[in-house]
Amino acid sequence: MGLKKNAEGAGLHEVAVREYPRDLPGLLAQLADDDVAVRRWAARDLGEHPSAAPAVCARLVEEPDASVRAVLFSTAARLGGTAVVQGMIGLLRSEEPALRNGAIEVMAGLPTLVAPCIDALLQDADDDVRIFTVNLLGDLRHPQVPQWLKQVLWTEPQVNVVGAALEVLAEVGGADTLPALQAVRARFADDPYIGFSADLVAERIETA
Repeated sequence: MGLKKNAEGAGLHEVAVREYPRDLPGLLAQLADDDVAVRRWAARDLGEHPSAAPAVCARLVEEPDASVRAVLFSTAARLGGTAVVQGMIGLLRSEEPALRNGAIEVMAGLPTLVAPCIDALLQDADDDVRIFTVNLLGDLRHPQVPQWLKQVLWTEPQVNVVGAALEVLAEVGGADTLPALQAVRARFADDPYIGFSADLVAERIETA
């Protein structure tokens, strides 16, 4: 290890020898380094390599440090692309709320790429995935959001998913939402929460 005078000329300090090259293979190798700082810098620098998207998404599942995860999510959002969207969709099935929330945040910033996936996500066999998709719609800046939410009111069988959709519609619903609100109220006539929520959304729309 070499020695180098510091800027003030007051002494010598050690110059660290890089253990990895700064190319794509080297940065990918650093993602598994024992040093958190090394992993964090690698995660940041991979934002310059679009082909790293699958590896960045895969590393999120394994990464134990919250600060590195935050940089990985930031890099994923920066990279964008279909590989990132598919990676984030996979994280919606995670048991860890931090991973799910991070995935929703990244996807919300990629509305054009995410839009073609919404219909399938709203029909997913997993109730939780459908709920997380509705949560995503609350942040997704896409003109079709109200239509997707109305679809939930017309067809969704699970009360918690419907409840989540009503919460979002309270913010984005318009007059064309009223028939769907009436329909969902009839479909869940025995559920006082759905009835109350549907009436509340309708009232907000009618008095807006």
